Amino acid sequence: MGKNVRDDYIHLNGLRFHFRDWGDGTAPPLILLHGFTGHARSWDSFATMLSRRYRVLALDQRGHGETGWAEDNSTEAMVSDVAAFVKAMGLRSFDLLGLSMGGSNAYHYAGSRPEGLSRLVIVDIGPEVGTGGIERIMSGVQASDTFDSPEQALAAARAANPRADEAEQWHRVRNNLMRTAEGKWTYRYDRALRSPDRPRVRPGTDDNWGAWRKITVPTLLIRGGISDILSAEVAFRMVAEHSACRFVEIPGSGHSVPLEAPARFRDAVETFL
Repeated sequence: MGKNVRDDYIHLNGLRFHFRDWGDGTAPPLILLHGFTGHARSWDSFATMLSRRYRVLALDQRGHGETGWAEDNSTEAMVSDVAAFVKAMGLRSFDLLGLSMGGSNAYHYAGSRPEGLSRLVIVDIGPEVGTGGIERIMSGVQASDTFDSPEQALAAARAANPRADEAEQWHRVRNNLMRTAEGKWTYRYDRALRSPDRPRVRPGTDDNWGAWRKITVPTLLIRGGISDILSAEVAFRMVAEHSACRFVEIPGSGHSVPLEAPARFRDAVETFL
């Protein structure tokens, strides 16, 4: 999708990472971090539009997409990956956008007050998350993950989220699949992430709020109006505890705002940036 994109690979923290590099290399950089079970190609249509003004760098985080799998999938490890990516790419000034898991990684990274970070966009995640939303997501990823065809995988995705934009959903699903040795289809992301026996290590609530309060750069917080992950109460508290934070709510959208309301999501981000 798009002619001004190239796929590239880089070694960070002992892993081989894949990323997509959009736009003019001399333009202001914007790093995109996908959510849990997502991948860099989830951002293709969004990056196509933003690459008219930015150099968009969409990273496959560890255990996802075409990036290597690891024993450690903790928030701390993923934040370290972001720092290593910024350093390896030689980025002196950049913006950072993260969705869900990627948003948590992004605000923890921003809370370390890194040099060069100019602006931050956090999409539907906060220091406290809705337990019902977490249970919904985990029950979905722990369900059947082997399919006879990509179309069967899409049908499962449609059943899980009928609000999703159909074109965006098909693109995300198709690029999140790989063949098994038996000729079936399964998800690209690490099977360990789907296992209830190996939950991801995440910071505690106090550590999350502590990281959020340390952020000093201008920030945009986007919430899906019917999200079961980020409550309105937590979102309002986030804005109250960050003097440089703007807030946008997308009515009718659930947690996966870029998937469910791509045009309104893009407008909100472009207006802020």
